[in-house]
Amino acid sequence: MTEHPGTTAGTEILRLESVDFVRAGREILSDVHLTVRAGEHWALLGPNGAGKSTILSLCGAVQHPTRGSADVLGHRIGRVDIRALRQSIGHVNPRHAPRSPLTAHEVILTGATGTTELMLRWQPDQATLARAKLLMEMLGLGNVQAATWDTMSQGERGRALIARALLTDPPLLLLDEPSTGLDVAAREEFLETIDGLHRAQPQLATVLVTHHLEELPETTTHALLVSGGRVTAAGPAEQVLTTERISECFAYPIQIGHQDGRWYARAGRGVLTEEAAAAR
Repeated sequence: MTEHPGTTAGTEILRLESVDFVRAGREILSDVHLTVRAGEHWALLGPNGAGKSTILSLCGAVQHPTRGSADVLGHRIGRVDIRALRQSIGHVNPRHAPRSPLTAHEVILTGATGTTELMLRWQPDQATLARAKLLMEMLGLGNVQAATWDTMSQGERGRALIARALLTDPPLLLLDEPSTGLDVAAREEFLETIDGLHRAQPQLATVLVTHHLEELPETTTHALLVSGGRVTAAGPAEQVLTTERISECFAYPIQIGHQDGRWYARAGRGVLTEEAAAAR
């Protein structure tokens, strides 16, 4: 895998500074701060409606902050050609659904144009074709490259979407609840794929949104907890993904464990903090 030009360990990939986001007069996010550097793998967790997807949309240059600043790959949102910037950001959305019966290979190629369908009269060059082939092999899709989207399993679709997002060799990869719709076996296979990707591309920065700690890859390095549009904790994963902090974020007693590199959660009595209890 090639590294993005100028991307080395510790390079700042994105920064959200004092970000507020207001939609239709309603404050969705308030005073959000987040800095992601090359090689870091962030998890965004919080209850439904907390603002996770909105934060991800800011990271992906899809939304502009109402107040504050969002810098992505060295460019300030609002002062840069958004379409050009998005070509350097990989985005995996499990709700992606091509209307045409595209093959796995064709789905991956749409990553070159950032479209859901293949563009009319567009032809990939040899470098793009070689990159698509490399990604298919790396992600275990060599045997299904001719399979159409409607015949692929959810796990195969997930890996195809990762390959699609990586086609332009972006330094930043965003994963929006990537385990949605996967059964346990497919989820575990998918997480192994993400861990393998992180190890194969050590400079790649990733941000993954999920509701469930069981869906976090072993290679997760950092975590951000958000509740009610506000960040309740952010930093190294082992410092953030704790019983007290998770219970406070979800306003419910949740016991957190970490074993063999993976996190898990279960209902726990007597772990609800005073702040969480007051929020209920």
